[in-house]
Amino acid sequence: MLFSSHGFLPDSTSWQSTAAAVVTGLCMVLFSRFAVADVLVVTDSRHPLKTMGGERVIELDLPDRIEAELSAGLSADPGQAETIVQQRLHDGKKALQRRIGRAYQDVADAWGLGIAKIPAVVVNRRYVIYGEPDVARATARIDAYRNARP
Repeated sequence: MLFSSHGFLPDSTSWQSTAAAVVTGLCMVLFSRFAVADVLVVTDSRHPLKTMGGERVIELDLPDRIEAELSAGLSADPGQAETIVQQRLHDGKKALQRRIGRAYQDVADAWGLGIAKIPAVVVNRRYVIYGEPDVARATARIDAYRNARP
């Protein structure tokens, strides 16, 4: 049996518009329901993660590691050591300054959130899962919690 524009199915232009609207609506619902706006992960170099991509990762020991890079192989003579560190800072230029500043800002941000243990996955600065190194799994648990309590 053929379906025509006489009543069973709308004509192809109308049908395509309707289908496009339905698909767009479904995508909006799915993405708004399951999308996580802001994911922050707090860890250190001893706690490896399985990331999703796109999340902000704070490594609490990064400032110490940067300082260790700057002080590696320094002379026992304080004057000479100071000269070497100054040269390393000069060679690193603004990129090194940004890296150091960002590392300390990240630590301050984690403290400001009251992170108690690592790894910690924080969503929208409101929900946190501790101890889960798989970021996708942690965000799925948070999403399930949020969906159960609309």
